[in-house]
Amino acid sequence: MPITYVIDAQQKLIRTKCIGNVTLPEVIGHFRELERDPDCPHQLDVFLDLSETRSLPLTRDISGVSAEIGRIRKKVRFNACAVVATRTALFGMLRMLEVMAGPYFRAFRVFRVASQAEEWLASERSAAK
Repeated sequence: MPITYVIDAQQKLIRTKCIGNVTLPEVIGHFRELERDPDCPHQLDVFLDLSETRSLPLTRDISGVSAEIGRIRKKVRFNACAVVATRTALFGMLRMLEVMAGPYFRAFRVFRVASQAEEWLASERSAAK
């Protein structure tokens, strides 16, 4: 499966990893699975690792992901979201998602380096307490 995730319900944190070629239907499937997951808390911070993603979404895919994030808010609200995108083109596309989906998050930021994303997410989580 190109999309995997682990939820730490106590920390209210989801770590999602996308590997290889990832399609919009797979991303939508991930959100639907998350909606059905009994371990999913109502609010989550997100660490999204796209460092092993090989596909590049189109603008319409980014719009579709943003719409799905808006739709799932009835089940789960996302707080801070740190995204790791090491490839230049993917980084740029995810910056577009940052703009489109930004209103659905308290904070959203894209990074090229995982350690910087982890550090930023930790600081956002501390600030929100």
